[in-house]
Amino acid sequence: MVKFEEFYFDSRDKVTKIHAVKWIPKGEIKCVVQIVHGMAEHIERYGEFAKYLASEGILVVGNDHLGHGKTANTEDELGYFCEQDGATVLVRDVHRLKKIIQEQNIGKPYFICGHSMGSLILRSYITRYGKGIDGAVIVGTAASRNFLTKSGIFITGFMAKFFGWKHKSKLVNQVLFGHYNDRIPNRKSPNDWICSNEKILEEYNHDDKCGFIFTLNGFRELSRLTAAVNKKENLAKIPKDLPVYMLSGTEDPVGGYGEGVREVYETYILSGLTDIEMKLYEGDRHEILNEGDRYQVYEDIYHWILKQIEKRG
Repeated sequence: MVKFEEFYFDSRDKVTKIHAVKWIPKGEIKCVVQIVHGMAEHIERYGEFAKYLASEGILVVGNDHLGHGKTANTEDELGYFCEQDGATVLVRDVHRLKKIIQEQNIGKPYFICGHSMGSLILRSYITRYGKGIDGAVIVGTAASRNFLTKSGIFITGFMAKFFGWKHKSKLVNQVLFGHYNDRIPNRKSPNDWICSNEKILEEYNHDDKCGFIFTLNGFRELSRLTAAVNKKENLAKIPKDLPVYMLSGTEDPVGGYGEGVREVYETYILSGLTDIEMKLYEGDRHEILNEGDRYQVYEDIYHWILKQIEKRG
């Protein structure tokens, strides 16, 4: 029987209480997996994946980022991070949760799994704190899109002069993400690119805490985060022996339909990483953890984790 718990901890923004959750397995804990969720969604969407891992003896934890889920107290807060350096605060909040959970589970192997925007947070995390974890699972990550990244920083800065950083811009949303549905035939909603699982998609489309438009502040920090994880000087800070597992779908526009993910994979190899694997799931869209073959994805992640634990001794 998997036990579900909710709790709060202080954000590194020195203002906000961060909502966090645990899926606790029955019996002895093999290891910890911390999930870092994506943009315009929330941590409780990962319940099925978390319960699968917990049924195998893994403690699963995660938090709602600033401007997301139950961390955001009002609709106006959705998509807004914080006044100063939100890209860094997001990473430091993940680290603060990691320290809390690690202190409660001393000696247990510790893995972090990040999806989409969460994968960018994780990629930034391992440039700062990579020596403190046993592996990183990077799911549905984005390629380096220098033009769009620079455009995002410039456009948000320009618009904020007129509208303020809390303005929610459909224009910026369209510029950055408007093309994601282009390869979907017979599309029924603007979010069809996310997943082909109609039940999941319907739940997403009717969830007030999903699919919201970011503020200019959120878009700027997302662009800054994307730029930071692709800088050579930051790539050089990743521990060379850190186990990394990269997963994506061949129909995921965020990862350039597999090509962008392969580009990141090759960049990591060129940066000197020695323990890295990649797998692309044929036909899967952005949320491979929710697609028709999701149980295969769950199994692949679980067996990769077991392999790392065995190597660790």
